[in-house]
Amino acid sequence: MDGELSYAYAVVRPTPSLEADALQGIEGVASGTVRIVRAGGAAAAVGSVPESDFSEAALKVHLEDLDWLERVARAHHSVVELLASHTTVLPLRLATVYLDDERVREVLRRGESMFDRMLDRFADHVEWGVKVYAEVPQGSAGRDDDDTDVPDPGRAYLRRRRQQREDKGAAWSAAAEAVRRIEVEVAEVAEERARHRPQQGQLAVGAGENVANDSYLVPRTRSDEFRERVLRSVQDVSGVRVEITGPWAPYSFAVLTGPEAPEEVRRS
Repeated sequence: MDGELSYAYAVVRPTPSLEADALQGIEGVASGTVRIVRAGGAAAAVGSVPESDFSEAALKVHLEDLDWLERVARAHHSVVELLASHTTVLPLRLATVYLDDERVREVLRRGESMFDRMLDRFADHVEWGVKVYAEVPQGSAGRDDDDTDVPDPGRAYLRRRRQQREDKGAAWSAAAEAVRRIEVEVAEVAEERARHRPQQGQLAVGAGENVANDSYLVPRTRSDEFRERVLRSVQDVSGVRVEITGPWAPYSFAVLTGPEAPEEVRRS
């Protein structure tokens, strides 16, 4: 297959500067240029991608390739963040692909009222991520015990295991308290919260066990206040690490569901 498909990054609120300057020379997924496709009052940022890599059959294979997926995700994210620096965006899922620009226009026309409402909701708002980690002490349990110096190594082992469980329980309790404090402290600033599955394995970065992985929708003008409230709420909680990321486009809140959502978007 050597044809091209239309890759949709986001529904956007079009502005003159976005089309005239911001997208000039920008390369997106598969090194494709980015353009604005309009239909009535709605618009989308779109690029061309090779059908050989982005057809339904090809995607089933590629989405199992972590290196390929990372490259596409980075390019997708870069375009969305560029768009978000110039206008309000409704990010679409990774690898949202249509047959051509006319199909994109059809989706925009069918979902125009829904897209308009969501863009109003996201105007002048950003997403902040907050991860809370329980830092379980390493090597603290049984550090004074030496199996060779006690008459019952089995009992020493059980004592160490019990201490390890107690240390882990204490760390998770502290992390749960940190999560509770954060939720209370940012309630006046954040307008919405999205809970994500705690990260494990290769997705978990840094020390500790990820206990909470939340995103918050915050008015852009209150971003500094949001960060300050998060940090202040946990400053006296020991054994806990808090990671704040952002500001991002509102990925976690751009969920297109319900009867008004275009079928093509729901399947993507």
